[in-house]
Amino acid sequence: MKKLNVGLIGYKFMGRAHSNAWIKAPLFFDTPSKPILKVACGRHEESLKEFAQKWGWEETEVDWKKLITRQDIDIIDIALPQHLHYEIAIAAAKEGKHIFCEKPMAMNLKQAEEMLKVCEDNKVTHYLNHNYRRVPAIALAKNIIESGHLGTIFHWRGAYLQDWIVDPEFPLTWQLQKETAQAGPQWDLNSHSVDLAQYLIGDIKSVSCLTSNFIKERPLAVESSSGNLSAEAKEGERGEVTVEDAALMMVEFENGAIGSFEASRFATGRRNHNTFEIYGSKGSLIFDLENMNELLFYSNEDPQGMQGFRKILATDATHPYVKNWWPAGHTIGYEHTFIHAVVDFLDAIAENKTIEPNFKDGIKTLQVLEAGLLSAQTGQRVNLKK
Repeated sequence: MKKLNVGLIGYKFMGRAHSNAWIKAPLFFDTPSKPILKVACGRHEESLKEFAQKWGWEETEVDWKKLITRQDIDIIDIALPQHLHYEIAIAAAKEGKHIFCEKPMAMNLKQAEEMLKVCEDNKVTHYLNHNYRRVPAIALAKNIIESGHLGTIFHWRGAYLQDWIVDPEFPLTWQLQKETAQAGPQWDLNSHSVDLAQYLIGDIKSVSCLTSNFIKERPLAVESSSGNLSAEAKEGERGEVTVEDAALMMVEFENGAIGSFEASRFATGRRNHNTFEIYGSKGSLIFDLENMNELLFYSNEDPQGMQGFRKILATDATHPYVKNWWPAGHTIGYEHTFIHAVVDFLDAIAENKTIEPNFKDGIKTLQVLEAGLLSAQTGQRVNLKK
């Protein structure tokens, strides 16, 4: 089996999720190549070495520019905050490395368009990790829609809600500053929701948006021993929150459907509530990430008196990805979506084909998100440019 050496840049939350995926993918799936955990890269040598030893990375590197120029590295995995994606992706593509990149894709549409162009010019495989596409229940939803079981789609209703900054004394981390995050939940959370909506329903053509800031100022964050901003606040020092705390979008799809997107970090009691509802002329679908193995399906074609939402447990071998896991009824979790992404990414490299979502899809998502921010600023509906 061919081996592909992976260079991972970033070793926190996403670094762990990605490492697990690179390890598990060839163990459960017949991948065309074996990913080798070659080099883990980060700024802080001591904590980086601890991470690498724990997860089995062969080497460490503190300078990402040195990593991407290595001739023995085939894949660059960008598991970093969005303000760091652009420069690394551009440089990696110019070195001919295949790119596995976290979302949101970039800080703005201009950056994203350049990232795509350089990848296409250098003929490298590029993947944007909107991992929820690879939840088996969501992949099943795609199959149901494409099979015509919902008929004409009328409505998309999406919400992605969290509550981790409800406390006004939660510190000013990088996610709350425009220079490092670009925007708040409109960028971070709605990027996932918009990607799913365009995957399942179709392209969006116009956007109206409202945003709000509930807490204008927060304590500065203490820098941890690893050099990262922690959730610990500095005494007496405060700074301005420069991104929105919540966003509401209304959209019109190219196919005539209409939709809504709600994204907030102030939904008390919601840790990571990602849900959508799709309503059509013949049926409907409901998904909730908190019950990620389940899909609710309603069909007008059921007999009168027996109609109602049925729960499909998407754990049968006939459901996407599931045959490589456990017997029916044995559920899988969040981490499996990353493994599925790695499997499809390795297949795309081997077959020299595109994988979705990729940077083209990322551009389509950023077009919607930027239009939403512009709409919130101007108070006007924004039509997306073709």
